[in-house]
Amino acid sequence: MFFLQELMQPKSGANGTAVTEFILLGLVDTPGLLPLVFVLFFFAYLLTVGGNLSILAAILVEPKLHTPMYFFLGNLSVLDVGCITVTVPSMLGRLLSHKRAVPYGACLTQLFFFHLLVGVDCFLLTAMAYDRFLAICRPLTYSTRMSQMVQKILVAVSWACAFTNALTHTVAISTLHFCGPNVINHFYCDLPQLFPLSCSSTQLNELLLFAVGFIMAGTPMALIVTSYAHVAATVLRIRSAEGRKKAFSTCGSHLTVVGIFYGSGVFNYMRLGSTKLSDKDKAVGIFNTVINPMLNPVIYSLRNPDVQGALWRVITGKRSLT
Repeated sequence: MFFLQELMQPKSGANGTAVTEFILLGLVDTPGLLPLVFVLFFFAYLLTVGGNLSILAAILVEPKLHTPMYFFLGNLSVLDVGCITVTVPSMLGRLLSHKRAVPYGACLTQLFFFHLLVGVDCFLLTAMAYDRFLAICRPLTYSTRMSQMVQKILVAVSWACAFTNALTHTVAISTLHFCGPNVINHFYCDLPQLFPLSCSSTQLNELLLFAVGFIMAGTPMALIVTSYAHVAATVLRIRSAEGRKKAFSTCGSHLTVVGIFYGSGVFNYMRLGSTKLSDKDKAVGIFNTVINPMLNPVIYSLRNPDVQGALWRVITGKRSLT
């Protein structure tokens, strides 16, 4: 407990002063647009939370969806609710109060939980790719290789790795001295936004971000690509066109989510050399924290009759006949 309290205390710079809060400028500078921004993000938040919790409810109540793939999807829905909750409610609160200041400790806390949830998201997408690999390429041993115990272990390992990653970056950023500028041209706290404000060198922190990022993102991405390379090779050997279509349809939604997740993430963290944050960075931030979690329920239910049927039964209160 003492360690955490010490971690959240700002460090003094060379002149003896320390930044105790950061000023988040938000998304727009025009006061007249603030009510519109509030309404848009408020409804986006409600839609995202409602959509993901509906997917989770559908998975829990529909026996057809009690499979490993939907077990991981249910966990992903919980993470999406967490990711948007870490950033959007605090932004809405600042819009209502017209206060842009965020305490140093609150900023680091937001950074920690954001990296924790995104990290788990990253590993869960890998587990889902592995599940598709086993289901399509190793169907005879699928039930034993992807047992309930294996599913729980994969989720537990995902949380442990993501927690280690998030804590590493939070401890590393807490060693930096913030003694001068404290204005962040963004709507939430993250490493690319904090590095330019440091009075001390961030070279080691940036190297750490790239090194750990390679492990946290590069390794899962390589495993996903390898899994789907085997899946594609197996599916192409299926003689029936209908069989190939059915096999690929189970992977399409997941590949779409992976593409959006990694595409926006790479753009966000590969721009650390930029000294000035632009509107493009804010747009990528919106994509990471709002659009991705909002789109995932739509992507996974759009072409999935089982999920659509389960969602309809959740909405209408009807029970499944099976």
